[in-house]
Amino acid sequence: MKIIIPMAGRGSRLRPHTLTVPKPLVPVGGKPIVHRLVEDIVETCAEKIDEIAFVIGDFGKEVERELIQMANDIGAEGKVFYQDKALGTAHAVLCAAECLEGPVIVAFADTLFKADFKLDADADGIIWVNQIDDPSAFGVVKLDKDNYITDFVEKPVEYVSNLAMIGIYYFKDGGKLKEELQYLIDNDIIKSGEYQLPDALRNLTKKGIKFKTGEVTEWLDCGNPKATVHTNQRVLEFDKEKDLVSSDVQLKNSVIIAPCFVGKNVVIENSIVGPHVSLGKGTVVNNAVISNSIVQKNAVISNTVLKGSMIGNYAKILSHSKEISIGDYTTIE
Repeated sequence: MKIIIPMAGRGSRLRPHTLTVPKPLVPVGGKPIVHRLVEDIVETCAEKIDEIAFVIGDFGKEVERELIQMANDIGAEGKVFYQDKALGTAHAVLCAAECLEGPVIVAFADTLFKADFKLDADADGIIWVNQIDDPSAFGVVKLDKDNYITDFVEKPVEYVSNLAMIGIYYFKDGGKLKEELQYLIDNDIIKSGEYQLPDALRNLTKKGIKFKTGEVTEWLDCGNPKATVHTNQRVLEFDKEKDLVSSDVQLKNSVIIAPCFVGKNVVIENSIVGPHVSLGKGTVVNNAVISNSIVQKNAVISNTVLKGSMIGNYAKILSHSKEISIGDYTTIE
């Protein structure tokens, strides 16, 4: 089994946190989003993962090495491919064309999930969906009486379905998907300046490929700071039985209310931290109360009350008491 992870997007809705760090590498619960995505798939998929292909932008060699190591850590070969222009989801997947053979999972690094990952032997593919109240901002699927997918509708103006695609797909034969993706490119089938994956899926369905839907028990968005803070809360709940506090934390006249992630070399003095807080390595917290927040590495939080906040790397908050989202190297006094 192979996994293709398109992750070259700019993450503009998560700014300023993606100005210096690619969105899939922003940590929640102490781990980068893409790292958690890979772990979720590996833990819930009964099939052995042999290869993971990351489709990225110009993220730099250090990021590429980190991604390769991530694949190696779960016993898979890691490969890096590049999407130099934002030409859509179909184009992004096709950038890893050499990996589109045999069974393939395509997972976009935008969301995290909890799902039943059993692969139905009777289906040619599986598309994981989530029931939502307002489907107008999502791509949705339509089903027939036997629960096979009959159509894909992007951001429907009128109600056609409440089953939103979450960006996780399984294909029994990746080669057939590759043919349809290439057909879109060769025939310049483009919408709003982009080649769209649902157009390839629709063509496969018309040719007799049978897609079923996969059940999602929880769908976690990392699209903007507020959603990412909520996702941090949920993953800490999932991991609450694990030891999430580094053994070298310096705790002085302070309390940590679980679940919290506290990285290496963190100093906490005269403070209350938690619940649902992630503190990156090297962060210093002094005379503060922090709850339901993400604080990245090497930050300084002092004389502050924070709740529902997202704080960047090397940021300093020296006097502040409300919900806030600030990027790397920012100082508030």
